[in-house]
Amino acid sequence: MAISRRRLLSLFLLCAFSSLPAQAAARGGSHPSGTGGNYGSFLRNLLQDNPMVTEELIHGYMSNSELEIAVHAIGSRCPNISRIYSIGKSVNGVTLWVIEISDKPGQKEAEPAFKYVGNVHGDEPVGREVLIKLANWLCDNYLKDPLATLIVENMHLHILPTMNPDGFALRRRGNANNVDLNRDFPDQFFPINDEINYRQPETRAIMNWVKQEHFTASASLHGLSAVIKAISGNGEAPHQGALVANYPWDGSRDQRYPIYGGMQDWNYIHGGCFELTLEVSDVKWPKSAELPVIWEHNRMSMLNLAASLVKTGVHGRIFAADTGHPIPGSLTIKGIDSEIRASRTYGDYHRMLAPGENYEVMASMEGFRTKATRIVVDEKAVSLDFILDRDGANGQVIRNDLDYPCDHDKLFHVQGARLELYLFVLLIIIALYVLFKRKTTSKFTTHRHSPKRPIAV
Repeated sequence: MAISRRRLLSLFLLCAFSSLPAQAAARGGSHPSGTGGNYGSFLRNLLQDNPMVTEELIHGYMSNSELEIAVHAIGSRCPNISRIYSIGKSVNGVTLWVIEISDKPGQKEAEPAFKYVGNVHGDEPVGREVLIKLANWLCDNYLKDPLATLIVENMHLHILPTMNPDGFALRRRGNANNVDLNRDFPDQFFPINDEINYRQPETRAIMNWVKQEHFTASASLHGLSAVIKAISGNGEAPHQGALVANYPWDGSRDQRYPIYGGMQDWNYIHGGCFELTLEVSDVKWPKSAELPVIWEHNRMSMLNLAASLVKTGVHGRIFAADTGHPIPGSLTIKGIDSEIRASRTYGDYHRMLAPGENYEVMASMEGFRTKATRIVVDEKAVSLDFILDRDGANGQVIRNDLDYPCDHDKLFHVQGARLELYLFVLLIIIALYVLFKRKTTSKFTTHRHSPKRPIAV
């Protein structure tokens, strides 16, 4: 695996999991505050058989209808920072609801977007429970907690509590057609998976969602790692697993890796979205009384993982020099075999990078000259705008090192050759205005907004 990808992984793990207590999450240890409580009793024997999924065991978990009520309750309770929308339906017609968290929900902004997906496998329900708790926590703590405020005001967080409601209702891994949704995505090494008409409706919903929302990063929450099955070499799925953070690639050309048709590889290749697969529970169905414990052990990690989008990496916009308009160019990092596209609306791009390194960043667009520059990523995000000229002209690279890149859409870009013309027109307008004021006795109150700060002159 390329060293750049290992550095990228280290960034995610450092940002996301540095807040965990010293003990392994969800497998014992003390309360994060050091007060003890019932957390010490959460230690498990990994060799213990997973209990059968009985009605007693699932008591306390939300049904699909209860989950839908909980989703809409969040939208009703915090309408100023949330939006509830659907990305499609399951095989059995259950709506796949998403909670968007932002200070401007539903609006396009030059901000990064992150998504959480839970319950990919129907018999791994912990993710759906903790994601509802995450949305409620952000709703309760906006403008009270600095991390909650950072997330709400500087990014768009999308939460899909369940991708596989039919599998959950059936208490099995696959969906209603008994298809493993995490093997159902188009795969770079198996073209047979590329036929979209054969994909499950839940899979198609995710694919359309990713193409529409322009996500920068993502995480799917699972329980009980399937990696153990591959290591053990036997044909039976294990009853107990391990806590795992898995990242691309899942498959390889020589078939040494265990997963093909996985969601995270498709996200990275086709959506430019770096996704982690997180095993947050060492059993599939922990008792419902343990869910608050699992939430507390993972809360800060989940928040920090999302917040890492705006705390580090390189962010910016790509503009056409001749018009000053944003363009949907492409951004690449030398040494990283992945290309991301800027958005069509604002030309904004967002790329996760490990801190403490220098990178060569290149912006390109068909019909324009490619421009490149080197940056050093420290502990804070680097803001880097590109102004590209048409073929045959000289482009510009604009550095604007802000703590966060999320206000770029509020900045007015003036290009040097046009500055004198703009000033001349402005003087004419001012002169006409003064003459008009002298000749009229009307008493209107004029409200003027302060000009937007230029970053290119």
